[in-house]
Amino acid sequence: MSNVKTGITLFSLGTPYLKGELDLEGVIRTAAGMGAEGYEIVAAQMIPSYPHVSDDFVAFINACKDKYGIGPVCYSANMDRGMLKDRDLTEDEMVARAITDIVSANRLGCTVMREQYLLSPQGLERIAPYAEAYNVRVGIEIHNPESPITQSILDYMEVIEKTGSKFIGFVPDFGCFATKPNKPYWDRALAGGASEEQLEKCAKLRYDEVPMEDAMRIMGPDIAECPALGAALNSMYGFVQFKKDCKKELEGLKRIMPHCFEMHGKCHYIDENLHEVSIPYEEIIPVIAESGYEGFIVSEFEDEGGYDAVEQTTRHVAMVKKLLGEEF
Repeated sequence: MSNVKTGITLFSLGTPYLKGELDLEGVIRTAAGMGAEGYEIVAAQMIPSYPHVSDDFVAFINACKDKYGIGPVCYSANMDRGMLKDRDLTEDEMVARAITDIVSANRLGCTVMREQYLLSPQGLERIAPYAEAYNVRVGIEIHNPESPITQSILDYMEVIEKTGSKFIGFVPDFGCFATKPNKPYWDRALAGGASEEQLEKCAKLRYDEVPMEDAMRIMGPDIAECPALGAALNSMYGFVQFKKDCKKELEGLKRIMPHCFEMHGKCHYIDENLHEVSIPYEEIIPVIAESGYEGFIVSEFEDEGGYDAVEQTTRHVAMVKKLLGEEF
């Protein structure tokens, strides 16, 4: 039986944090009040000395843990391949940055680190000995439009299986299992003058897997009159795309579960009945519960629609706890 724990990534409260409504201690205190058992810290956003961690910051995090009963369980690293003006970082440079992040994660007591796909499978293989030395399991985030069955993720899986390392793996983001259009983008298009009928037509093109270029051509006359419709259609083929069902993706998830170190519980909108309107949690959670997974599902609210971040994240934590309770 799984021993799944619930937490949040502090990214979920990024809007009130960036607006100055909550400082970092306030964000941690709020997460604890939601019932989170731990949190993922967004390193580049919330660590003043990033990519390094100062003694003062370690002391601050430990003091917050004593106060509020929760601490960081995952270090969310940022692989900024385009940080230089004149060129992308080389693989050697990205490997070096990943190693620095591993050291920083260890300093904060994190035993999991979320790494981005910009680090290649070969780069992931190269950092495995460092991850083991510092007892930090490094997971490549599987983010929409990638999924557990897309070729790029299978390439990582090949390396993970070849090395046999228990310290490199994945952090799946539930957005890759979406089966309905994204509500914030849909509502934004409506506010921009698009009609429900036009959006339904766009969604059908996506469901029917019509190539994006063809979909844009088909909807061209409508888009010319309503640019917001074009933005919505473009999003349906990008980071918030969706399919008729996610059965194949969930079968892929079953295969990689032994190599999953954390789960990103993506949410765009949770209604008052504790239901995510585009991502089928009722299908995802049973797969995780039956796998023997022992780790965190961290709520990750994407603040795209102007909804209240605290309310939405609180609802998500409650939804996951409810679904886990039903499974157990």
